[in-house]
Amino acid sequence: MTRDPGPTPPSERIVSLDALRGFALLGILVINIWVFAMPEATLLNPTVYGDFTGANYWAWFLGHVFGQAKLITLFSALFGAGILLFVDSKEEKGQPAVRLHYRRTVVLIAIGMVHAYLLWYGDILVAYGFTGLFLITLRDLDAKRLAVLGGVFLLFVPATELFAAVSIGGDAIASQWGPAEVALRQEVATYRSGWIEQLDHRVSSSFQRQTTGFIASTFWRVGGIMLLGMALYRWGVLTGERSTQLYRRLVGVGVVGVAIVVAGVAYIEANNWSADAALYWRQFNYWGSLLVAGGYLGLITLYAQWRPNGPITRAFAAVGRTAFTNYLLQTVIATTIFYGHGLGLFGSVSRVEQYAIVVVIWSAQVALSVLWLRIFRFGPVEWVWRTLTYGERQPMRNSK
Repeated sequence: MTRDPGPTPPSERIVSLDALRGFALLGILVINIWVFAMPEATLLNPTVYGDFTGANYWAWFLGHVFGQAKLITLFSALFGAGILLFVDSKEEKGQPAVRLHYRRTVVLIAIGMVHAYLLWYGDILVAYGFTGLFLITLRDLDAKRLAVLGGVFLLFVPATELFAAVSIGGDAIASQWGPAEVALRQEVATYRSGWIEQLDHRVSSSFQRQTTGFIASTFWRVGGIMLLGMALYRWGVLTGERSTQLYRRLVGVGVVGVAIVVAGVAYIEANNWSADAALYWRQFNYWGSLLVAGGYLGLITLYAQWRPNGPITRAFAAVGRTAFTNYLLQTVIATTIFYGHGLGLFGSVSRVEQYAIVVVIWSAQVALSVLWLRIFRFGPVEWVWRTLTYGERQPMRNSK
């Protein structure tokens, strides 16, 4: 049996795939910053807290149209593809691929649990892990079946929301859509307090996301996107193997997606941001985000193929190769800035100012990722993940 658990050599890596992952990871912060800096309810209804006029409105609008649900969609598709990429690689080396996948995923879930309960309730790693435990059983399906099943999964959430909209109306989400002012003030006070006090909100929110939220929504959305990612990997789309014409068409698909999301904003504003309209409004972004993510896939792949050694491609690829580390680093930096155990700015930073902080974090992450990979083979968290997966210490420094 071949024993070569080391990472894929840089010469054999798919640059466009790494660049896509880095682009998605950086873009996710544009949306995550909202709930790092403001009450959780603003992710659902941006009108409930903070200034929502002038430049702050347009900051939200641009984030919603080009970021909200789009980058996490792309990242989730890449995670699904990564499952097959990992399994294929291990099978080629004669290693127990499925067993290693399970060990790798259990480690991911464990790290996600620590992240969720000790640092930030918005963790996605646990959802990825539990979904990945199931999806590995579908690895032998061909691309078409994976795509069809992914579509079925994706229908579940909008179908239930439309049913709720028709049968119950805005009352179905009234408490989440328009939380009481006292609850918002309490959340602000909580996250301006010390780490112990923050547990009151973080633990309950994390538990809800990982139980009822996962079963009713996240599993179906994330699972459907991962299945599509697996299909796109089998088709060679995510790995940059298809024609330039195909990727250009994907960019066109992304433009259609943007139009759908903008139409959704016009709809909810025409209905005065009412809870009754919200369940219908969410449909626009739910489906539009899939198309916009496809547009990003086409755009970044085309650019990476055009300038594979260009500074932008290399920057995205470096972040993509250290995505696990960078995802957690975003949490550490943001919670230090906004939470009470750090600078305590929670609830007091405008949307425009939040984006300024995003740019600073991006700059730090790109610089650190590029410099780190000049010396080391992969990020520190990736090293821990790989070492625990294989049960043996992995080499860290690049070969000379």
